[in-house]
Amino acid sequence: MKRENNYRRWDTYTITGIGVMAAVIYVITFFRFPLMESKVHFANAMCLLAGLLLGPVPGGIAAGLGSALYDLLSGGYGPLEALITFVSKFLMAYVCALVAGSGKNEEPKLERVYISGIVGALTYVVLYMVKSLIYALYVNVIPADALWIKMLGKLLPSLLNAAVAMAAAPVFYHAVWPAVRRVLQTERRHKST
Repeated sequence: MKRENNYRRWDTYTITGIGVMAAVIYVITFFRFPLMESKVHFANAMCLLAGLLLGPVPGGIAAGLGSALYDLLSGGYGPLEALITFVSKFLMAYVCALVAGSGKNEEPKLERVYISGIVGALTYVVLYMVKSLIYALYVNVIPADALWIKMLGKLLPSLLNAAVAMAAAPVFYHAVWPAVRRVLQTERRHKST
């Protein structure tokens, strides 16, 4: 099954996919619960799914946009935090799609989907922890003796989020991909006639 993404001129399905996935990510971010110094949620799984379904750039835009909109409209964060969220979620979906080979000429193989989920989720954990460390050192100025406890309190929920995302995104992908494939095949038939 061939899939093509022309980043210079996106078709209606790509633009619609970005909007739908951004909306799904925005809404699913509401379903979260606090754990230690962070929150556990399923939005990261949807960010990975956006990368797998849409490819690197469109998937990254959907992941970043949905997450940044949550920060701006519902999360109580300012524009700088939303921008940081956009970049980190974009990179998570982008890396996932690159590793999977999404958006290229064929559907990613099963093992690549799982590996890409792991790499994408761990990319986000690293970015989140770097951001948290910078905030702790320079914005909130946490004392050195409390810094590692604070960081551990952020790392454990982040790893739990990553584990959930790694497990859920490939399952969602394999559930949704047959319908997406049918839409793309129908679109190609209409273009060729």
